[in-house]
Amino acid sequence: MMDLGLTAKTALVTGASSGIGQQTALKLAAEGVKVAIIARRKELVDALAAQIESSGGTALPLTVDITQADEVTSCIDKVINTFGQLDILINAAGILQSGNIETTSLEMWDQTMNINLRGLFNLMHLATPHLIETKGNIVNVSSVNGQRSFPNVLAYNVSKAGVDQLTRCAALELAAKGVRVNAVCPGVTITNLHKEGGMNEDAYAKFLEHSKTTHPLGRVGTPDEAADLILFLASDRAGWITGETILFDGGRGQTCAR
Repeated sequence: MMDLGLTAKTALVTGASSGIGQQTALKLAAEGVKVAIIARRKELVDALAAQIESSGGTALPLTVDITQADEVTSCIDKVINTFGQLDILINAAGILQSGNIETTSLEMWDQTMNINLRGLFNLMHLATPHLIETKGNIVNVSSVNGQRSFPNVLAYNVSKAGVDQLTRCAALELAAKGVRVNAVCPGVTITNLHKEGGMNEDAYAKFLEHSKTTHPLGRVGTPDEAADLILFLASDRAGWITGETILFDGGRGQTCAR
């Protein structure tokens, strides 16, 4: 097994209640990382913390709405007060809403930007002084939609393009201070993202089946696979990688298949 050099480090993972965030938190904890896990639903982060601790890991569950600046500030303070340091920030929280240039309301636009981009920026902004102290790093969860345009998810596309550019800008600005910033950009991955965005079970099943034809490798991705890539980028093994927005999409970004 490859030694990722993560033992005794501390990480903060957003969107930890399900999907990519949850799998990343579990894998970090298994590597000996002390994990602060945040999401909006208390019962879900508490359950994940209990799962981590039952396996011998260390978890700090925090119920946070990342669109609320005071809650984010308090979250960072609690992580530092509890663990004394922050080495890794994983921004996995996000939402997807359907809508095009004609049907996307200003309310939908603002909600998507506030969660996917504004909240992510604020977490990076507040975590940066602590990451400079530890020579730590940030991994953002973006999307193939940030690099390729897809119809009827306009606000989501734009928010993820913003995440990609924020990742590159921050990486350039923080490189001299020893902080790395990267992003993973998944294609269709089996999570709750689409169902929470309004798809029912039948529509989601049909969407996953269709997605086998839009990804050249012939299948969709899994949160477990995405978490493996995130762990690598967060580890010392990726010590010379920064400013990258890495497609994790079964080749979809090479085709723009709809």
